[in-house]
Amino acid sequence: MLYENNNIMGTITPESIVSDLRYLSLLSRSFPTIADASTEIINLEAILNLPKGTEHFLTDIHGEYEAFQHVLKNGSGAVKRKVNEIFGHTLRESEKKELCTLIYYPEEKLQLIKEYETDLDDWYLITLNQLVKVCQNVSSKYTRSKVRKSLPAEFSYIIQELLHESTIEPNKHAYINVIISTI
Repeated sequence: MLYENNNIMGTITPESIVSDLRYLSLLSRSFPTIADASTEIINLEAILNLPKGTEHFLTDIHGEYEAFQHVLKNGSGAVKRKVNEIFGHTLRESEKKELCTLIYYPEEKLQLIKEYETDLDDWYLITLNQLVKVCQNVSSKYTRSKVRKSLPAEFSYIIQELLHESTIEPNKHAYINVIISTI
């Protein structure tokens, strides 16, 4: 068929019907029912309306490995911007900086925290809640399916529960708190 400005031009020929049937036959393998095809169309249309994902274009300057790694880990400042956006004036600058450092260098920062933190259980509880808020914000521009596929399989269920349940809901508040305190 000939298309111009989304209007069908010309007539339907036997060749165009055969061509369309081959195309529809291939589509039916992935979407065997009208409901399956409709669901996929709805999903794809909705995805087009999500905010664009963050992209970075970097090049490794020879001899600058550590600086390059730091830029990768902090997302060219995107992590710090997100932490400031989420916590604004509810955390001190030093607390926001500590949270960012934990996100950039988790193993190293945890080692330091274990050396000087006097109430480690309380620190874990507070920090896990903060990290969940950051993850909820950052993951909100992606579909649940895309987020789920990027999670490590062994922690996927728990992380999904934390990302998609609200502590504002009175019925879920205790549920989420138990998950976090158990971690």
